[in-house]
Amino acid sequence: MTQRAFRMKLKPGTVDEYRRRHDELWPELGQALKDAGIYDYAIFLDEETLHLFAVLKLHPGETSAALPAQPVMRRWWDYMADLMEVEPGNRPREWPLAPMFYLA
Repeated sequence: MTQRAFRMKLKPGTVDEYRRRHDELWPELGQALKDAGIYDYAIFLDEETLHLFAVLKLHPGETSAALPAQPVMRRWWDYMADLMEVEPGNRPREWPLAPMFYLA
């Protein structure tokens, strides 16, 4: 099992819509994430800075690097681009987070 954490950033005034869209996550996107070996995935919000902190676990043999090529992933990024900081192509800007402490 590998764990990955990263930060993203929302645009002002988009918190409620971001939450609503994730509450209605497309089933085919959820399945694509699971099929890529992603599980136990959570996103947290720092309301003061609008930073999102994501933590996920990856099964051995995961294929998450192939997700950007999947049409459902591209459509999701396009759908979310108006709410958050994105790269060219609408991929959310991600800042990796370094592990500092873990208690099992």
